[in-house]
Amino acid sequence: MKRAGNLMVEIADRENLALAFWKAQKGKRAQPETIRFRENLEPELARLRSALLEGPLGLGPYRSFTVHDPKERVICAAPFQDRVLHHAVMNVCHGSFEAYQVYDSYACRVGKGTHKAVERARAFAGRHRYYLKLDIRRYFDSIDHKILKRQMRCRFKDRRLIESLDAIIGSYETAPGKGLPIGNLTSQYFANHYLGALDHFVKETLRCRGYVRYMDDFVLWDDDRGQLKAWRNEIGAWLAETLRLEIKPDCLNRCGAGMTFLGYRVFPASVTLARRSRVRFRRKLTAAHEEYLSGEWSEAEAARHVEPLIAFVRHGCCEGMRRRVLARL
Repeated sequence: MKRAGNLMVEIADRENLALAFWKAQKGKRAQPETIRFRENLEPELARLRSALLEGPLGLGPYRSFTVHDPKERVICAAPFQDRVLHHAVMNVCHGSFEAYQVYDSYACRVGKGTHKAVERARAFAGRHRYYLKLDIRRYFDSIDHKILKRQMRCRFKDRRLIESLDAIIGSYETAPGKGLPIGNLTSQYFANHYLGALDHFVKETLRCRGYVRYMDDFVLWDDDRGQLKAWRNEIGAWLAETLRLEIKPDCLNRCGAGMTFLGYRVFPASVTLARRSRVRFRRKLTAAHEEYLSGEWSEAEAARHVEPLIAFVRHGCCEGMRRRVLARL
């Protein structure tokens, strides 16, 4: 695949930086660091342009906090000016990352997403007898910086861009030379691209026709249970050797028994909400309602939180449950 070059001037263009600022401030307009950046917009954009073209980037420290949604995760928030930088880079580099993706990779891609991944999974479940569901142990914490940087050099040839990507990758570690911060826009692209090599291995080397991946959750389908077991062993060995990753214990079962995937239960002829997702829906909707009644959230802010919940439940054929919960509020 041909490497992309001469991108840094486009990334540092004033219009691209302004677009990056507009994207970075979404949902954060009232935060003090966003207000300060906006009040000094032109000098801040000029400083970013200079850092991109001449260096150094001067990336700031992360602010970490823990969420439980549903499992415990440590989220790392970069300083606002760094988030603008991340958007500026990905506005331009998005196409190079996209070009490497296979059709059945569904995370961080326009026109893909959770619902498309679940529908594709349902379609494969209707065509095959068995599925093999796998995911990576501590995925974001385990991504190897040297391997990721090598992958970036296969995509891009602009020296300043490579130096900038190296700096972003090296700005966070969970262990020496390992890990990406959950919460960065760049981390989403890097993490999805890192497993792009797995996609090509599964599709081109293993010749598996039934395959779906959403970030580090991936599923293979086949009519032969023994074939899926063999693929599981080959994938485990390949991931350990090529990407320094370890897979968790697998789930191999009949498609007719149903599969929990991305918060849904997927069957050959239907998709329903997983039990844990039902509990989360009730809890989050009730919490949003209480925030609105207390005056903490405006009607518009409450709607911004509730609308994705409604869409998530509607996709799982749970209209009755949605109506019952809403009726209690």
